[in-house]
Amino acid sequence: MDRLDRAVALLLLLVALAGCRDEAPPPPAAPAPPPMVQAPTVPAPREPVVLEDVVETDPRYIIGISYPPEVNRYPGLAAELRDYSEAARQDLMDAVAAMGDEPGGLLYDLALEYKVVADTPEIFAVAADGSTFTGGAHGAPLIARFVWLPREDRLLTADALVPDPAAWDRIAAYAREQLHAALSQRVDADELEPVERMRVVRAAGRMIDEGTAPEADSFSEFEPVLDGQGRVSALRFVFPPYQVGPYSDGVQVVEVPARVLLPHVAAEYRRLFADPGAAQ
Repeated sequence: MDRLDRAVALLLLLVALAGCRDEAPPPPAAPAPPPMVQAPTVPAPREPVVLEDVVETDPRYIIGISYPPEVNRYPGLAAELRDYSEAARQDLMDAVAAMGDEPGGLLYDLALEYKVVADTPEIFAVAADGSTFTGGAHGAPLIARFVWLPREDRLLTADALVPDPAAWDRIAAYAREQLHAALSQRVDADELEPVERMRVVRAAGRMIDEGTAPEADSFSEFEPVLDGQGRVSALRFVFPPYQVGPYSDGVQVVEVPARVLLPHVAAEYRRLFADPGAAQ
């Protein structure tokens, strides 16, 4: 019996040891390899864009587009001008296609001229002015402004310049005041009868108020006015016909001085502006 007891005890011990081995924690896993560090993404270089004057003639239409050679220094800007021109040309060609093969006595046209209005290491600005005629009493105006920041290689837009929507209330109020004053001067020069004067002022005044709604879209076309040191002393906002007046009033502009703009300009762009106090 002693031998049997010892055998049973040994068997139980072996079973217990086997159970301990089964419950033992697994060996630690091999450490994961360190994550691969990706190289920083380098922006792809812009494809060169070389703008050249365009002259196209056809029995049904004529196209003339002129570019200043300086814009080719900035491929990104050149691409923006090219896209604007191509959109205007496509609108004309759509109208030509709708006309059919026969001219029908009308000659459609597109005339567009780009001019450099500012050229400094900080700001390069281009004005686009022209019109397109596809029938009707007169041509449709083409008015655009492109303010390029060479150091940042991108356009400066109104909503980036003044990012706070509420800030446009002050800018719009200033522009509206100037436009109403100019309207009064034009009406006075026409020497209208009182009733007619009131009618004209009321109708044109309503267009001014609607066209200067306090939002960036109303002031999307602007160009810098530079002082002798190349700093922005004012922004010249450009309003095409129909935005703040009838077609007969033509393109209207309002210069908003730096002292009005600076409190609302985004911090990163204030370096572009002249110090209003320095002129006092």
